[in-house]
Amino acid sequence: MKFQKYLTVILCCVFVLFFSFWCFFVPTPDYSEGERRKLAGFPEITIESVWSGEFAKEFEEYTTDRFPIREVWRSLKAYTRLNVFMQKENNNIFLKDGHISKLEYPLNTDMLDYSIALFNKIYHKHLQENDVYFTVIPDKNKYIADLKLDYDKLENYMYSGLQFCTPIQIGKFLSADDYYFTDNHWRQEKITDVAQHIAKCMGITIPKDYKKLTLKTEFNGVYAGQSALKCKPDTISYLTNDVIENLEVTGANAVYDTNKVNSKDPYEFFLSGNQPIVRIKNPKNTNDRRLIVFRDSFASSLMPLLAQGFSEITMIDLRYMNSSLLSKFVDFTDAKVLFIYSTTLLNNSTSMK
Repeated sequence: MKFQKYLTVILCCVFVLFFSFWCFFVPTPDYSEGERRKLAGFPEITIESVWSGEFAKEFEEYTTDRFPIREVWRSLKAYTRLNVFMQKENNNIFLKDGHISKLEYPLNTDMLDYSIALFNKIYHKHLQENDVYFTVIPDKNKYIADLKLDYDKLENYMYSGLQFCTPIQIGKFLSADDYYFTDNHWRQEKITDVAQHIAKCMGITIPKDYKKLTLKTEFNGVYAGQSALKCKPDTISYLTNDVIENLEVTGANAVYDTNKVNSKDPYEFFLSGNQPIVRIKNPKNTNDRRLIVFRDSFASSLMPLLAQGFSEITMIDLRYMNSSLLSKFVDFTDAKVLFIYSTTLLNNSTSMK
């Protein structure tokens, strides 16, 4: 019995010392590719940080982020929680009908109020002479999650706070399979009906005929890494025709940016991802119709389709461009204006300025 006790103590000490040495002396990555975030660094030691407890808090974050073979432990935890203990989620990531998604709950009306105040400010300063439309893009949890936002309440709350906007509702045109399985974004090849509906509501006609192409590179979306699970990757398909092939873009590398296919986020293939301001000109459209779009990343795959009905589209991302600078870069004269935002951003809206 004594031998077993000694052996247990010795093995525990070896385990702790071994992994402690590994943690502090063996180099570890500064960035988590799976989680798409920078890992915590060793905190600065000061009398104030030690006394306040801040050092202990940051040190705990550091050891958690830099623990040896961390990705193996993350995967083991996820599989155990979901498949052994039969929990429905792991760190708010869940699986349903082949989809990986992240819980977005509860509805945060303070965040909605923030975005409403910002959009009203923009309207009163720039848009009182324009036709203005507003579209809410539901995230895929609307179609797969058991615990989810009240999407009807969210839309009605936004529309009631933005009296100057004409609502364009698109939820009835979407289903779970219109979104990537490992990512939060929608699939361009699945949203042609959405594009048609938005164009029709704005009094615009766009073509219905496209050629569908598929990238050879597999697509692991943002939820694939966050889940810490081995999953089947998506593929990115995209639509083109004679009009789209001749669109001219400034502020992004291309309508379809092949340089982004092997980036950390392959969805950036569409209009080079998130950019402060992007302009799309359509040489084949001479009707002088212009569209100003306040948007998030979902619009990157939608705008090449809508661009067929306009001579120019200007896309503005208020996460990367402060609204106080709009008059320096955007001419709103005689342009239609579309605010189009996902429920995910509206429910966490303070990144917009």
